[in-house]
Amino acid sequence: MTISLSHVHVLVDDPDAALAFYRDILGLEVRNQVANDGFTWVTLSTPDQPEVEIVLSQPHAGVSQEDGDARAALLAKGELPGVLFRTDDLDTLFERVQAAGDAEILQEPTDQFWGVRDAAFRDPAGNLVRISQA
Repeated sequence: MTISLSHVHVLVDDPDAALAFYRDILGLEVRNQVANDGFTWVTLSTPDQPEVEIVLSQPHAGVSQEDGDARAALLAKGELPGVLFRTDDLDTLFERVQAAGDAEILQEPTDQFWGVRDAAFRDPAGNLVRISQA
């Protein structure tokens, strides 16, 4: 028996801003884009791991109004779990993120005491994104 990761959901309040950020700045590739009942889901993956997909979806998509409101409140507070990426050129990717101006920079590239060099910022929806050097 085998098991592998296939999808990770990231809630976003503005699918167009999130798509521009994850596609145009981070370099992920769009695999699918679906509109349904007034909401949009966008599925992206990295060129090196096309089998692992990130799904950008809105807080109210597919859930009750009450649950959507709770998710939206957590998103607005920046309290949802973050997403972590790895790159072979952290400084160049960080410069692209910083130059785009769509992300709140939380930490510039830093050598951590546990042996990783990484950076942290918030995407346009407020989600924590960390990127480490491979």
